[in-house]
Amino acid sequence: MAQPDLAATASKQIEEMKKAGGYPTGPALERLALHIAHAFKARKQEVAILRLSADGRALSFVYPHKLAQVGEIPLNAVHSLAARTIRDKRGEVVNNFPGYKHPTVFESVNLSDEEKAAPIQKIVSAPMLVEGKVVGVIEVSRKGKRGQPIGLDFGPRDLAELLNLGVILGKFLMTLPRAPSAPAKDAEP
Repeated sequence: MAQPDLAATASKQIEEMKKAGGYPTGPALERLALHIAHAFKARKQEVAILRLSADGRALSFVYPHKLAQVGEIPLNAVHSLAARTIRDKRGEVVNNFPGYKHPTVFESVNLSDEEKAAPIQKIVSAPMLVEGKVVGVIEVSRKGKRGQPIGLDFGPRDLAELLNLGVILGKFLMTLPRAPSAPAKDAEP
């Protein structure tokens, strides 16, 4: 279950990004992802923030940065959990993700130099709803090779917490300009 201060801390981090103006820097998004990951007892590379395209036909990654360069997820992708989350305007918990038919292209990307890509085993996916309109998706997963300890199952409370965070984050995404070709990199604080 997520920690009670998730929404408050995320709101504070989002306000800091708003004050900075423009598209959020890589380190700012990393700090937000790290906080979300910590609240769900996950790692930052197990957090995904996706934004609906201006034409409403695809999702693109805001975070992780490397996945933004891989490509978009078309909303008509039948087996994409993120696309279904947008289409149905509802969240979902899948604690046996290998048994869920889904595209694996994004799972095969190494997100850090220290750790090789691993398949998603468990995932919670929530739409970012703002005034009834879906603007994106936020997901937290647990990745690992079969047989490795993966962590606790996600539950209804995790989904509720992610839905709440989705409202906060969605309002911010609506104000952002479209991403530059590569997010700006600042020095770590």
